[in-house]
Order: sequence, then structure tokens, then C-alpha cells
Amino acid sequence: MEIISAPLTLQNASSLIRNEVDQRIIKLRPMSTPLDQISRHAQTRPTNSMTVDYYAVNMRNFSTEVEVGKTATAITSISDVVTIKVKDINALELSETLIIEGVNTPDGRPMLFYVCGIDRSKREVTMRPLLDNPKSGNVPAITTKAKVQRMGRAAGELDVQTGTYEVLPEKKSNNCQIFKAQVEQSVLASKSNKEVGWTFSDQEEVAVYDMRLGMERSFLFGTQGLLLDPVRNVEIHLTGGIWYQAGNEVNYSLASPLNWVEWSRMLRAIFTGHDSSSRKVLFAGSGLIERIQTMKDENRLLTANERKTIWGLDFSEIVSKFGTLYVIHSEVLDSAGHSNDGLVVDPEFLTKYVHTPFKADTLDLRTSGQRNTQAVVLTEIACLVLRHPQAHCRIIATV
Repeated sequence: MEIISAPLTLQNASSLIRNEVDQRIIKLRPMSTPLDQISRHAQTRPTNSMTVDYYAVNMRNFSTEVEVGKTATAITSISDVVTIKVKDINALELSETLIIEGVNTPDGRPMLFYVCGIDRSKREVTMRPLLDNPKSGNVPAITTKAKVQRMGRAAGELDVQTGTYEVLPEKKSNNCQIFKAQVEQSVLASKSNKEVGWTFSDQEEVAVYDMRLGMERSFLFGTQGLLLDPVRNVEIHLTGGIWYQAGNEVNYSLASPLNWVEWSRMLRAIFTGHDSSSRKVLFAGSGLIERIQTMKDENRLLTANERKTIWGLDFSEIVSKFGTLYVIHSEVLDSAGHSNDGLVVDPEFLTKYVHTPFKADTLDLRTSGQRNTQAVVLTEIACLVLRHPQAHCRIIATV
């Protein structure tokens, strides 16, 4: 005969109990802590260390710019090439084809170049142009800051290898922070409560709400670090906020009302890029929401559905040609002095590392001779990280 006990369940199927606790937690005033709310539905990874290492990977750029312009070049033989210096040489590889902004064939088509040599120390790329006459022709002048766009790779009939394509992920770290809240109840009150196990009493609900508000602030604006408590002589791990992890940023001016043109520019910066999803969440301060809300009539052309409920949260859904943005007000941004700012997060690349899932421990302070009370201590040890930093964007208001 097998007996399934709570300790056995925690040991072999901890998610069963944790999920139940999380399901009860997310019902407590979710609109006040939207980031914490979403993180409980996001990808979760367990960790046994208070400091977690993770890798942030961005795709190789599809374009770069010419750093030094070049005058028109005459091609007189099949071995003649054109060499230019670019800003980001790592965006290019051998055997790739390129087009350069403003460099066209006589009939107005973009001139195609084949990369036959790269000097990474000098940031120089050597190219063979595709000409109507393979042996001779003219390559127009290449201007400084002209955009170099890489195309597909072109291999020879006998080639079995290509230039190496290597993207090294950047190793980063964050600390799991120990979040705690304690609720005490007198013994007399506890005896009058006949319910078994941990319940969300009124006091516990307020404690959990206050705890989640603090976690929301730390998850957004916390500074990663390790300090020593001089009184208790213990180490304190502090988690870093995702506000600083976002790799993209877009600005708008407070000097004039938000209009269609500027809003479209912001959406372009938020959604375009080779590692972005088409659905993202905007945590916005009240000032930014007001500006979006009071845009001219063109705004309604962007909006398909007024409200959408996801993760237990009510969003305003803004649909544009670039992608769909789920907008929600963040009280934390207001309280942190960012009422006119916002943070766009791609939920696909939001990860929560959990050292200790949310749990409640009962303390019998009466038996230990401290107070004639029983206490419930709420604990969670976790941190949030953003993978693919360029998929997330800060919106910053400027004067």
C-alpha cells in the first residue's frame, strides 16, 4: 500500500504543490504587479545557486555601414576587386553576397557584390562586383555611411564548406533575491480558526500583496549586488532588474503631443529586428498611457480590439503593421519616477530562475518562548532575466 504524503510529493513532484500555490497567488490583485504576474506564467528554470549564469544571444547583424567612402572604380580584368572599410566587420562572412546603398548598375538595379576576402583587424572587406561584362565595367562611388546589406551566401559547385559562422553568446549573471514576508496570529485567534493547512486569510492576503509589490520593484529596477549586513554579519544577495537588461531603447519628446508619425517610428524600433516576436507587452507609466490615449484620430486605425485578457491581466491591445502590443499600466513605473516611460518585454524571452518556489512555513513562537503567537513566513527566492536583449526595449521620454 502506497501513501502519498506532502513531503513525498515535494520530493518527486514539487510542481504539483507549487503550481497550486502559484495559482492562488496570481489571483491576488494581479493588475498591481503585472511583471510578477507574467513571470509566474513564463518559462521557469530551477537553480541550486543564489547566483545564476545565463547566456544572452543576439543574431548576427544583417547590415553594417561604410566607414570610409570610395571613389568610382574601373574594373579592367576578371581579377580586379573593390575593398571598403566597414563599421561592423563581424556582420559579414566569406562567400556572402552584398548590396550597398546607392551603388547601382547603369539600368538602376542594385549592384551585387561577392565577398572574396575579409581582414578583420582592419575591418576591410574585399568584394568582386557582378558586372554585365565579367571582365570590365565601372563600380560607382561608394559614400561614407552607406548601408551595406548582406544577402544570401553563394557557393561554388565543388564547395563543401563555407566561411565559419560563429556567434558567441555573452555570458551574464544575476542574483536570486530572498523575498520574505511574515504574518503573525495570536494563539487565541488561531484556535478559533478550524481550517487545516495554509489559507489566504485577510492578513496573509495583505502580506502577499505587499510582498509582490516589493518583488515587482526589485524585478524591474533592482541593482545586482552582494553586500554584508553589518549587524547580523550575513551576506545579502540583491537581484538585478530587467529595466537595465533590455538592449534596445527608443526616445520620444515631451515637448509636443504624441502623434501618428512618432508613434509609428517607436513601433518600428520596438518590433523590427531579426530576433523579435510579433507580440510584446508594454509596461507603461501613466504619462505614457495618457499620451497614447490622447493621440489624434489616427490612433484608432492601430487598434483592433480594445481589451484582451492574458495571464489573468486585462490589456489594451494595439495592433499595427509591425506587430501587436499589449499595453498595461505599471504603478511601479509611476512610483519610480518613470511615469512618462515604458518597458517593452518580449514574453518569449523572459525567464524566471527559481531557487526556492513560493512557500509558507509555520513558526510556533509560543513553544520557542518568544511570543504567544504563531507565525506564517512567506518565502520565495528567484530572479528574472531577459534573453535576446535586443528583443526588449526601453521607451524614454526626453524634454
